[in-house]
Amino acid sequence: MKENKQHVVISKATIDRLPLYYRTLKLSQEEGVAIISSEELGRRIGVTPEQIRKDLSAFGEFGKKGVGYYVSELIRNIGEILGLNRQWNIAIVGVGHLGWALANYANFASQGFQLQAIFDVDANKVGKYINDVEIFDCDRMPEIVAERDIQIGIITVPAEYAQSVANKLIKSGIKGIWNFTPVKIDVPERLHIVNEDLSVGLSSLSFHLSRSL
Repeated sequence: MKENKQHVVISKATIDRLPLYYRTLKLSQEEGVAIISSEELGRRIGVTPEQIRKDLSAFGEFGKKGVGYYVSELIRNIGEILGLNRQWNIAIVGVGHLGWALANYANFASQGFQLQAIFDVDANKVGKYINDVEIFDCDRMPEIVAERDIQIGIITVPAEYAQSVANKLIKSGIKGIWNFTPVKIDVPERLHIVNEDLSVGLSSLSFHLSRSL
């Protein structure tokens, strides 16, 4: 891959599409596909070939004109761009239905994310395991985060506890937060946060269905 030396501002939309490219390329590789065109990749994702080429060009030069993209090479390059070429240690805070489901999500490891700990305040849950990962009391968060070099915290607690949990994660040394609560969490500028409000997606779907009906 030739590096793009110009300073390019990467849009959020482009960054959000990269995991789609990565996942689709991995599936294509499992099917035995060695070379894929932007047209075929776009068809599988629902993105125009022009958009794919534009997105990738922001990071360098990929593929061969008239040939396409070598799947394994593009997987490696996009993986490096996304930081998936290294292991990220993660922790889940809150063992409700969503926390339990995420703790059982098998694809974390295949994407380079290793679940190292689960936290909860319920004494009946503390000490138990989900997929061989122990549930710890939240009071032990600073100790466990440091001991296991955890960089990412996933918040799946009730909304009213979201900010206090985020504060504790930040004080414990977490570098990034994936927030599944429907509230805005205040974090320092240095810390990266992604908000995953499931109700927004459902409301958007409801809007489109209501108009079509």
